[in-house]
Amino acid sequence: MWLFLIFVAVPIIEIALFIQVGGAIGLWPTLAIVVLTAFAGTWLMRQQGMMTLAKLQKSLAEGGNPADPMAQGAMILVAGVLLLTPGFFTDTVGFLLLLPPVRAALIKWISARIIASGSVHFSSTTSASERGTNTTIETDYIIIDEDSEPREGPSGWTKH
Repeated sequence: MWLFLIFVAVPIIEIALFIQVGGAIGLWPTLAIVVLTAFAGTWLMRQQGMMTLAKLQKSLAEGGNPADPMAQGAMILVAGVLLLTPGFFTDTVGFLLLLPPVRAALIKWISARIIASGSVHFSSTTSASERGTNTTIETDYIIIDEDSEPREGPSGWTKH
């Protein structure tokens, strides 16, 4: 439903803005503004995209979390698409997405509403008759305290 409203509302807003701006300043200045914002937006998108790519590469090289640079890059891409779309409303939203504080606030707002969930499924190639009817798996375990002395071997999981 939201997608339908966006695809209906945005063109109506754009048409209304074209009529208002075109009536106020004329046809050719209106078209010049649309073309100039497309060029300016493309240049700004490229500059910020390169900076974000550098941040992503740095984050990956240092073993950091690449989520923020990836989200920033996605928003810059969306901003570029909006800036290349003719219209004043889409240009305004596109330019807003090129502002780092706006992107940061939007990422914070979206991430607060994302609910992460997952499930794990196990499968076996043996049939129930091959396994027998006993579904209990017996094992021994010990709790490894991280503050205890290091064990011999590559990790605390193996013994040599």
